[in-house]
Amino acid sequence: MKLDPINIRILEILQKDADQPLDSLSAQVNLSRNACWRRIKMMEDEGWIKGRVVLLDPIKLGLKLSVFIQVRTDNHDADWMADFARAVREMPQITGAYRMTGDLDYLLHVQVGDMADYDSFYKRFIAKVRVSDMSASFVMEQVKETTALPLDAV
Repeated sequence: MKLDPINIRILEILQKDADQPLDSLSAQVNLSRNACWRRIKMMEDEGWIKGRVVLLDPIKLGLKLSVFIQVRTDNHDADWMADFARAVREMPQITGAYRMTGDLDYLLHVQVGDMADYDSFYKRFIAKVRVSDMSASFVMEQVKETTALPLDAV
């Protein structure tokens, strides 16, 4: 299925507020409530919409320190990769994990309360999986963060 302009508009609105009442959403895209619901259901069924979530405020939760960690390894075999993936899944402080090209192997995004929490996280992580180097960068200011994807090229 290719997205038409109405579907794209629905996705733009839902990315900003997935809790949008259906009546309000359908009015914004000039569709009946049922037609709008059918489009949303179709986009969910076809995988365009992967899920709906609530975004929490890390500061209010006491998770004031955001960290990006560059991970390097000398081992790229299947067992190591499985151990790494398991460690990433088991540690809720890791909010993003990416296998990269270039000089580093993985980039982790971690959210913790403070430097002591980071140190504890670090010790638990390296006990779970062997890495050759971990380099942390601590976020001083969040200039932009969004879960919304650009839809202008769709």
